[in-house]
This record gives sequence, C-alpha cells and structure tokens, in this order.
Amino acid sequence: MVLNYIWVGFFIVAFVVAIVQSLFFGDSGVFERIMTSSFEMAEFAVMDICLPLVGVMSLWMGFMKIGERAGAVNFLSRIVGPFFEKLFPEIPKNHHVNGELVMNFSANMLGLDNAATPMGLKAMQSLQELNPNKETASNAQIMFLALNTSSITIIPLSVIAQRSILGAANPTDVFIPILIATFVSTLTAILYVGIRQKLNLWNKTFLSWIGAIVAVIAGLVFWFSSMDKETMNQVSGVLSNSLLLGIIVAFMLGGLYKKINVYEAFIDGAKGGFETSVKIIPYLVGMLVGIGVLRASGAMDLLT
Repeated sequence: MVLNYIWVGFFIVAFVVAIVQSLFFGDSGVFERIMTSSFEMAEFAVMDICLPLVGVMSLWMGFMKIGERAGAVNFLSRIVGPFFEKLFPEIPKNHHVNGELVMNFSANMLGLDNAATPMGLKAMQSLQELNPNKETASNAQIMFLALNTSSITIIPLSVIAQRSILGAANPTDVFIPILIATFVSTLTAILYVGIRQKLNLWNKTFLSWIGAIVAVIAGLVFWFSSMDKETMNQVSGVLSNSLLLGIIVAFMLGGLYKKINVYEAFIDGAKGGFETSVKIIPYLVGMLVGIGVLRASGAMDLLT
C-alpha cells in the first residue's frame, strides 16, 4: 500500500511542479519533456535492462536446473543446512532453496553481478512459494534481502574492472577495504535482523560458522595484502572466474554421472529464466516511468 502512494505521488508531484514551471517560470515545454521521458523510460526499462537480463537469466537458470537434476543443489543444501536452519527457520530441512541461496551468495562473494542477479531472483521466487502470506514478505525473505544487500564481497571483480576501465591508478587498492566493509555490513545485517526476528543466534552451530568465516576472511586479507597491485588484479580475476566455471563443469559432470540429458535440463531451466524476466517487466516499467516523470518535471532540481 505504501508503494502505491509513493508511485501515485510521483505523478501528482510532477503534474503540480509542471504547472508551477509553466505558469510562473514560463517553461512551456515542461509537459512535453515529461511525456517524452515517460516513453523513453518505458523503452529503457525493456530494451536496456530487461532484454539483456533475459539472456543472463536464461543462461544461469539453465545451469541451475542442471545442478538441481544432478543433485548438486540438494548437496549444497545439506552442507549449509545446519547454518541456514538458524538464519532461515521457516525453510524446510534440505529444501532446494538452500542451494539457490548458496549459489547467490557465492556469486556475490566473487563479485560476479551478472550471475548473482538471476540466482537471487530465483531464490526469492522459491522463498515466495514457501511464504504463507503472499501479500507480505516472510521473515526468510527479509533476512535474504538483508544478506543479499550487504553481501560479503571476497573478490570485487566488477568494481576492479570498472576502476580499471575508468583509468584508476591502482584499480585493486579497494580490495581489502571492500572485503572488510562488506563483512562488517553482513554481520551487522545478520545480528540486527536476527534480533528483530528473535532468532537464537548464540548457539554452537551459528558461532562455529561465523568463526570459520572470520578465519577465511582474515586469511584472505593476509594473503592478498602480501601481493603487489598487478598480481592481486590477476589472481582475483582468475580465481573468481575459474571457481564459477568449475561449478558449472561440476554440475555437468554430475548430470552425466546421474545419466540425465544435460542439454535438455539446460533448456528447461532457460525457459524458466525467460518467464521470470518477463514477470518483472511491468514492475520495472512502472517504477522507472514514475521516476522519469518526476525527474523531467524539475521536481528533483528543486530539492538540490
């Protein structure tokens, strides 16, 4: 309901500001700019965001389907099950969504945004299926959103790549600060949401996992701090991409071992990726058009 008022407010505020701009400031072209912006943002939402996302979603949903049929996703679910049971008590034991959460967190940790986005959407979709109240986010969905937003980034590959493209003198000098900052933000998210949801976080299982994560983070900080900038950039790129490719190959080998048709599994999963991408188009168009209308009216300029 709040989002409903916010969205309608975009258009009402834009209309009022446009009238003021036209009557008192002689800006007769403001209405044309608003309508042009609405069409441009609708096209941008579909052509520049959703269509590229369809390809990425289809790709990774296809790989996830291979992993699911090969049993790899369930295997991951069993490994992290004891830890996730403390953070997501609403998720049934050994449910496949645990594996999807692991894949999403892993992609975020490796700084692979293109892989993390479709995996995150798939995980949220699975959590929605478990949600008894479809109109309200469940505790599991809230916890996942908090963790996904603050996610630990072990190898900020995308950030390093962008800094390199933009001519930063030392593209990798943000490596350790990002690692420490995202670890602190993730731990804060777990503690805050966990306390609000009254989860029992002070138990042996949870503390053991947190201790192991802290040890890994400390080891990585020590390892990478001993490298020069060029070596760090090279190692981070090779490590993140090789790990992800290794997971994909492991899924395929698992599928061959289980004697499933790997290609057909990929196609079935890719179809689901297309369907998921199409479902988000109306939401994206609606929000971006609302923002575009507000911006074109000049309302944002009045705030600065």
